[in-house]
Amino acid sequence: MFIGHFGVGLAAKSKARPASLGTLLLASQFIDLLWPSLLLLGLERVEIVPGATKLTPLEFVSYPISHSLLTVVGWSILFGVVFYVVKRMVVPAVICGALVASHWVLDALTHKPDLPLVPGGAQRIGLGLWNHPALEITLEVLVFSAGVFLYLRATKARDRVGTIGFWSLVGFLLVAHFGNMFGPPPPSVGAIAWSAQAMWLLVAWGYWVDRHRDLKSA
Repeated sequence: MFIGHFGVGLAAKSKARPASLGTLLLASQFIDLLWPSLLLLGLERVEIVPGATKLTPLEFVSYPISHSLLTVVGWSILFGVVFYVVKRMVVPAVICGALVASHWVLDALTHKPDLPLVPGGAQRIGLGLWNHPALEITLEVLVFSAGVFLYLRATKARDRVGTIGFWSLVGFLLVAHFGNMFGPPPPSVGAIAWSAQAMWLLVAWGYWVDRHRDLKSA
């Protein structure tokens, strides 16, 4: 899942109104932002196996630090605590922590059984919607569309940047999503890791857009 995670981050703005969209996107994609660095450090492993699933050629061999349920719960608590220490706002802190955990839940729907419950544990979770393209794509587009709708219901553009910047982000995410699904397999694991680092730019894009939008009346 890719745009679905962004959709959840967008939707959270309606409940965590003081939090920037950039922070909400950071939380919703937090474990996938950790993952490429762990790949580059050799602490986690992925292989390119064309046909591994119908929608992605990636075989997630080992990612206990970023994607085991136990560590994700830890990252979730840590993110929420740091947000609270910095902002002193309880509800947005709880929501940001929940966004981190939501990533694992959504991945459990789409991945085949490769998500560990605990680091080093044998049991793996995954319903495998990546092998059911029509269902997976429909679900992901619906989650993303709902997120866009809820974000627009909670905010309004302050200027043209707030409008153009937001819709450019939406368009870019859609193009990137379908490009990843239907494009050729990545050339190497290194290319996966370095290209995934570009998601930090999407987080920065979220901060930029949110500075040009105002909250609507609750």
